Amino acid sequence: MGTGSCGFSRRQYLQRLSFRSLLFWRTSERLRTEKKLGPFNLPDPQADFPIDYVLDGQQRVTSIFGVFQTELKGNSETWKDVFFDYQQVADVQETQFFALSPEEVNSDRHFPLRAIFNTTEYRRLTRSMNDELALKIDAMQTVFREARIPVQTFRTDEKEKVAIIFERINRQGVPLDTLQLLSAWTWSEDFQLQAEFEDLISELSDYGFTELSNDISLLLRCTAAILTGSSRPESLVKLNGAAVRERFGEVINGIRGALDFLENTFHLPSISALPFENALIPLAVFFAAPTNTEVAVSDQQRHILSNWFWRSAFSGRYSAGVLRHLDIDIVEAKKLREGNTSRLAEIVVSVSSDFFTTNRFLIGSVNTKTFIALLAQNSPMNFISGTPINLRQKLQLYNRKEFHHLMPKAFLATSGQTAKSENLLANFCFIARSDNRALGGDRPSIYRGKMAANIDAILQSHLCPNALFDDNYEAFLALRAEALAHKARELCGINP
Repeated sequence: MGTGSCGFSRRQYLQRLSFRSLLFWRTSERLRTEKKLGPFNLPDPQADFPIDYVLDGQQRVTSIFGVFQTELKGNSETWKDVFFDYQQVADVQETQFFALSPEEVNSDRHFPLRAIFNTTEYRRLTRSMNDELALKIDAMQTVFREARIPVQTFRTDEKEKVAIIFERINRQGVPLDTLQLLSAWTWSEDFQLQAEFEDLISELSDYGFTELSNDISLLLRCTAAILTGSSRPESLVKLNGAAVRERFGEVINGIRGALDFLENTFHLPSISALPFENALIPLAVFFAAPTNTEVAVSDQQRHILSNWFWRSAFSGRYSAGVLRHLDIDIVEAKKLREGNTSRLAEIVVSVSSDFFTTNRFLIGSVNTKTFIALLAQNSPMNFISGTPINLRQKLQLYNRKEFHHLMPKAFLATSGQTAKSENLLANFCFIARSDNRALGGDRPSIYRGKMAANIDAILQSHLCPNALFDDNYEAFLALRAEALAHKARELCGINP
């Protein structure tokens, strides 16, 4: 209803307003909430009146209220009243309803919908109409007066139940509502949860965090894990607001510590480079420490964390049973931090060469991200210059163009080696676009002459066998896949 001149049929209009039930929560709780509905400033609720909070359908409620209410005047320059154009021919394809600014309204053809439920105003506007036009307006009014908007209201003072409903609604796509609810419960004059998260995301932008709507689910899960031991955001509402405020420093330290560990230990500078972003959650629990303190990591702890990370990635631990696995790992991460016996890294996994000869290179897939993370562990070098690759630059916002075929597609096609796809993981490595252009689509035995003098060191840095220069694709795939699998088993701590 806001900006622009929009149009839709009577049936479409009703469908938009009543697509699914509105969901209200009735409670005796008094939350700090916005006192605006769209452009309208709402009055304070009367004393002892029940309070209904909108859990689902805020936009629909705003539209319905804004179109039909008559007591309040909107204070937004972009808000427009909706009018029925009674000179427009009724047609399924054409609208008879328009949102118009005052200068666009023509009293000889536009009837305001806000008058439909205002008997006095309705009579005044229809008094001078002829019978035919009055009947047409009456028919339009009847459609709206007889429409029924389904409403579901539930009553409870148990906040965790409300948060669970929020979480389920959010899966349909309203990511900020859970945070707004939690913010209302934890709010004070000197602490606003939403503002704290916005500041944190701004600070963590170098790690790939962008904006609140994109990253709030992950941050809420980290917060819940640190403060309650559960990865479920609804667990936070069981806490007193003061407790959340007092311990929020632990949340910040935990997330910062986890991100620093991922970059310094695994050379993964961005959450987008993680095979599973949820891996941040148990790590944040491990590194959670009160304000102005930090967790010192022993060699044994670092070894366990490393094995857990790689075993989680290669086993696809967070692909299924996510919450169950996260809750187990959260408990074990906390034990590890406290110096107790931890089973964090006791994840059953096996890695064979098949992982690299059956999975294709798809930049957003878990297996490809795991493969890229593995390559980053071997200090890869540029093919032409032989200098170390700047992994932070490559992995900060990496894309498909930073990785290229060791056996070029053009060569495989012209040599008839097409039985196996050229896009298998074992045929890829870090190669800068400039290096790739210089090497061209020649067979490896030819582009070898363009590489730096330290060829053996370059190949080793990419876990690539010298068989590359034999120009035999299937033999090369088998050898490189086994070299990659050997490195993967080493990272996972799997004995040969």
